[in-house]
Amino acid sequence: MKSESEFPLTSWEASTSVIFHKTKEEWGELSNMCAGFPIVINGNTWLTSEALYQALRFPDHPEIQELIREQKSPMAAKMKSKPNRSSSSRDDWDLVRIDIMNWCLRAKLVANFENFGEILRRTGKLDIVERSTKDQFWGARDTYEGLLQGRNVLGRLLVNLRTACGLEDVEDEAFLRPPVDNMFLLGQKNLAVEGAQSGNTLF
Repeated sequence: MKSESEFPLTSWEASTSVIFHKTKEEWGELSNMCAGFPIVINGNTWLTSEALYQALRFPDHPEIQELIREQKSPMAAKMKSKPNRSSSSRDDWDLVRIDIMNWCLRAKLVANFENFGEILRRTGKLDIVERSTKDQFWGARDTYEGLLQGRNVLGRLLVNLRTACGLEDVEDEAFLRPPVDNMFLLGQKNLAVEGAQSGNTLF
């Protein structure tokens, strides 16, 4: 299980990093909010990795998950999550959210291996940083002299994911094995992600 201690507060040079912020800007495809990378799990389509991530917060409430899934935009999906967080979120969410985010990114890659994989490959060996105006956990904020500061957990997970783009293990069962217990989605425990390129169903 990944912990916050693995992602200390760090500063990045904006000029020597791949920076993403808005989905319509350069590198916007790296954002969980970006459309065009649907993920099909057990025959159900999740339009964005953001919607999938938000839904996995509520494993015991398939009705909330379905409400999130049916939203047409990632922001709407996020907004449907918010009113339910205090009463229905899994108790260990803060402990498992990094692992679940990492799984969602892997699912995004498997389901969109050619196009999303190409985006990741084009980042080369550069650091990947999500620029945020307020969030220093998943992203990093502008500070001074071209530096961004934060934990940048999302960017670091994407850097780790990038190494999988040229590996065969994305076709391996272990690549998408649920990282935490009680990871139910719409009442189902076995989560089969449809691989767009191979046509295989990966568990």
